[in-house]
Order: sequence, then C-alpha cells, then structure tokens
Amino acid sequence: MPPRDASSLFPSFDRQFLSSDKDFTLIGSGELGGKARGLAFIKRIIADSCPSGTFPGVDITIPMLTVITTDIFERFLEQPGLREIAFSDAPDDRIAHAFQKAELSPLIVGDLRALIAQTRQPLAIRSSSLLEDALSHPLAGTYATKMIPNNQPTIDSRFQRLVEAIKFVYASTYFRDAKSYMRAIGHDIAQERMAVIIQEVVGQRFGNRFYPTISGVIRTYNFYPTGPARPEDGVVSLALGLGKTIVDGGVTWSYAPAFPRHSPPYGSARDLTKNTQTRFWAVHMGPAPPYNPVSETEYLVSASLVDAEADGVLGPLVSTYDAESDRVTLGMSRPGPRVLTFAPILDLENIPLNQIVSHLAACCKQAVGSDVEIEFALTLDPVHGLPARFGFLQLRPTLIADQRVEVAEEELDDPRTLVATRTVLGHGVYEALHDVVYVKPAAFDARHTRAVASELEALNRALVAEGRTYVLIGFGRWGSSDPWLGIPVTWPQISGARVIVEATLPEMNVDPSQGSHFFHNLTSFRVQYLTVRHDRADRLNWAWLDALPAQRETTFVRHVRTPRPLRARVDGRAGRGVLQQD
Repeated sequence: MPPRDASSLFPSFDRQFLSSDKDFTLIGSGELGGKARGLAFIKRIIADSCPSGTFPGVDITIPMLTVITTDIFERFLEQPGLREIAFSDAPDDRIAHAFQKAELSPLIVGDLRALIAQTRQPLAIRSSSLLEDALSHPLAGTYATKMIPNNQPTIDSRFQRLVEAIKFVYASTYFRDAKSYMRAIGHDIAQERMAVIIQEVVGQRFGNRFYPTISGVIRTYNFYPTGPARPEDGVVSLALGLGKTIVDGGVTWSYAPAFPRHSPPYGSARDLTKNTQTRFWAVHMGPAPPYNPVSETEYLVSASLVDAEADGVLGPLVSTYDAESDRVTLGMSRPGPRVLTFAPILDLENIPLNQIVSHLAACCKQAVGSDVEIEFALTLDPVHGLPARFGFLQLRPTLIADQRVEVAEEELDDPRTLVATRTVLGHGVYEALHDVVYVKPAAFDARHTRAVASELEALNRALVAEGRTYVLIGFGRWGSSDPWLGIPVTWPQISGARVIVEATLPEMNVDPSQGSHFFHNLTSFRVQYLTVRHDRADRLNWAWLDALPAQRETTFVRHVRTPRPLRARVDGRAGRGVLQQD
C-alpha cells in the first residue's frame, strides 16, 4: 500500500474533475485515509496488470475521484462546541444536525463549487478514515457513504447537497456504532481522523433511476465453498444495481471463479427462485425526496426486477422460471418469472466478467501479500453487452488464520457437543467461555427482528462493560439489512461475541452471512461463526440452554452462564465446527 502520508504522490484538484485527465486528485494537504490509500494502490495495480486492451471491449478503471484530506476535517472540528457534542453520548441524529450547522473551511468551498458546477453525474461521498481498511481492524461499514443524484437544476442546490453529504460523513465518525467499535478495539475515538472521497458513481441512467448493471464483491478465500470448490478457489458475489445489496448482506448470486457454471445447491428450481435477488438499489433521479440530510439513504430508491426489465438491463443477467416443468432456462426469450442467475454472462462468457475477476483477484492477492476482498461495479451496453466499464471501487486485505485446528467427523456426534455443524466461517479455538446469549426459539418471529437487535445491543453493552466475551446464538442471517432474512444487527451491537451461531428455520432458510462489511469485521476480530441448519444432521442443544438459570432475560433474548467453561473449535479447512463443554 502507499505510505500513510501519500499526499505528495497525487496532484491537487484542478477544478475540472470529470473533464480532467487527472483521475485522482486532492483537496487539502493532510492524509488520505485508509480507503483512499487503497484506491491509490489499486490504481497502480491496474496500470501494471490491466493496461488498455487487456480485455477487449472492457475499460477497467478507478472511477474519477478527489479526496478531501484529513487536515480539512481537523479544521472543521475547531468550530465552537463541535468537539464537545462529537465526543458526547448524544444520539446520532443530534450529532448529525450539529455538524450540518457548522461551516466547511472557506479554503475548500471554491474547489467544491467548481467541481459541482461542471459535474452533473451522481456522486458517492465516501468515508476514508485513518483506520479504515487496516488489516487488523478494518472498520468496514462503520462510517457513512452517501450518494447524491447531483441533478438539481441550479448550481446552488447541487452544491448544498454536496456540502450536506460531506458533513454527514464527518458526523458519522462520532456516531454510536463508531464509538462502540472503537471501544471494542481499545482505540480512543479522539485520535481518529476523517478524509472524504468524492467519486463518480459507476452506472447508467434509466428514467428516474441511476445504477450499474452489476455490482460485485470478490474474495480470494471462501469460507463457505460448495460443490467442487475449495476455500482457496475464492468466491464472487453478484447483484443487480448498487453494491448496497451485497455489503449489507442482502440476497446475491455467489459462485467460485474456478466453477462459474456451478449453481448454488438448491433442492429445486422453485427453491432457487425463492432465494435469488428480487429487488435492487439505485440512485433516485426523480423529484426530490423528503429532505433528510442526516439519512444515508436520502437519495436511494429500491426497485423491482419488473422495473429493471422495463429499463432493458436484464438480458445478460437472468434466466426464466417455467413453473410447469419446475425448470429454469437461460435468458428471457419466454414469459415467466425472471431469476437473477447471471447465467448469460457466466455460462456463455460473451462478456469476460469471470476472466476479469479471476485476473484481478490473483494480481491483488500477489500485490498485497494476503487474501483480499475487492468491490466493483460494471456497466454494460444495454443492447450488445460490450463495450463495458469495470469500475474498481475498493480493496481490503482479509485476515486468514493459520492456526492448525482439526475437528474430526465423529466429534459432531459426541454427546458433550452442544453445537455441531459442517458449515463454518473462521478457523481457530476459543476457550474459557462462560456466557451464552441466545434468541429464545419460542419467542422468535421474523416480524420482531429489529426489536431483537435492540435487546441484544443492551445485553452486549452490559457484558462488554463487565469485560465478558460470550457465545451468541440466533436465527437467520446475522447482520443482514433485510429484517426478513435475519437479525439486522450492526457489528458494534454484538461486539463482545467471540463465537456466533446462525441457526436456520423452515420459514427462514437462507444462505449463511456473506455481507461484505459484516463479514470483514468477523474475520478481522477472528470470530468463530457456525451455521446450524435445521434440514440436516447439525446439532444445537436448546434444551440444555433452557435448563440453565437466566442471568438476564428480555422478551426475545436470554443470557445464561455455564457451570463449566465452553470451548469452540472451528476447522475452517474441513468446514467443521463444534462448541463443547470442557
């Protein structure tokens, strides 16, 4: 990666932005922050490994960006009363409103106004703190990103929306989740510094929506391989529209680059249609939504596959379900429900997406010296597919434990085993665990998952204050932004958990968590993650948990303490994990 103080490596903003030949510029003289440094590193990788013409018809670039460096943030905080409320226990909205009332430095206002005056494309205003994308504690998803349509009729109104978005990202440095995360990793929030990236959004406009054809995340190590794939084959997750679907743990299509035609292991075509993406995110380009400058999704809109078909983008992405034969056929030549399998691209290979992701994954892994996670966005010609644009959005190193742990098959049937599974994330051993926090099966209902998350946050806060780590057990996909897929916690709400168990139910039978931000925090904290499926011979001893006296109990959640210590062992290479009493 470039050095932390890499400002001398890049030119100052020249007030041209999209029309400039300089695609990476700076406003200010401070530091770039972790995310921007990662993008600078990507820029070098692309220049070395993907020069123009490497993949004919596909332009591989970092979307045009400028970085407001950390010295501007420090100057912003000097305004009277701002540090006091930032470091207080005030709720997020109050902090955000206080930041909105403060003024940006006059030193950058001219540059920002010049940028917005000649730019009408949607912009992503992204956090880039000093600690973001570090290997040990990446802060993935902790700070805000705000997308703005940038299509208001006057320069004044577009400039105001840009300024509001920058202040919102600044304020997110001190939101509750960020402070909780900092406490969990033993850092003082007062030492954090925020840079801000202003970057063009990769996508195309379709009426009142702007979005990329495909967003994706590439991981060079896969903790959940299926079929012939091995962990080191990696995994790619694809979604229609903005990448928010992926990073927030929504429904996506995942495959191993070595086996692009190998479908996920669904029992039937009908099951496949129920477990693929049906809605997508876009930037809202229509009439102004209700004014809400302290909302991250103020200018985003959720749309359906019917909308995407009307936009004319589904041709390279979907198959069609035939209910009469219970089969899915490639393409959309016949009527029927559309299924986002990305088969026209992955099976026919008329667009070299899989070749590109395989090539970039290998190059980045070699350059970083560790396994990596890559975020990207792809736009296609609506009629011919090519030419296409591949926007490289982010690169993070991924921590893979090298501790040797073996869990034998027969241990899964050992009577001392409280939890046993053949689907795990992580690798290693956690010992001397006495506390278990679990969602009560009899009380659980998908309608109440937000309430469950709130109760878990309160219990986590109490246990962290007592210095106690714990086992967390619940239903569905932890960390999903969709409350019908699981419990929508953020990482700071469960930061004391060191072993997490994800149980499925007949009515909540989703694939294991793969949300980019949540996933990255799990691996960086070395959390052991076990998925217990109701439809196979996994084990979870609910009766044993219910028999223990409650230390704390709420409507949906119970906290118990075990008489003998628990030990979790996860063999990530064999895909087996157990939780046992010593």
